[in-house]
Amino acid sequence: MKDDTAPRARDVIFGTQQPRIQQRLDDLDPDLGAYIRDFAYDTVYDRPALDLKVKELIACTLLVSLGSPPELRTHIRGALNAGATEAEVRDALMLCVPYLGFPRVVAAFEVLRHHLASKERPAPVTGAGPVDSGDQ
Repeated sequence: MKDDTAPRARDVIFGTQQPRIQQRLDDLDPDLGAYIRDFAYDTVYDRPALDLKVKELIACTLLVSLGSPPELRTHIRGALNAGATEAEVRDALMLCVPYLGFPRVVAAFEVLRHHLASKERPAPVTGAGPVDSGDQ
C-alpha cells in the first residue's frame, strides 16, 4: 500500500519533466496516457518490495533490451532522481552486454552520455532563443 505522504513514483522519475511527458503521451492518445500514468506508474511502481532506485535501474536494462532510446532517457533521469549514482547506472547498463550484446549497450551509453552532457550545459541566457535539452 502506498504511503500517502510519500511522493508518487512518477513525481520522482519525471521530476520537472512530468507535465511535458504526460502531455506527449496524451497527445498520442488520451487513453494511452491515462493507462500509462494510472497503471504503470500509480499501480505497478507503487508495489512495495523494491525501492524506486532498483525499479528504475531494472527499467533501464529492460529499455536497453527493447531498444527504446526516448524511454531509456526518461528512466536514466528517473534512476538518478531516485538516488542512483552515475556508477550504478553505468553498471546496470554494462550488465546488459552479455545478454543483449555490444550494439545495444553502446547505444544505451550514448543516451547516458547525452543526458549527462545536457546536465553540464549552462542555463540558457533569457531571450537567446530555444535550447534543446535533449531529454524526451
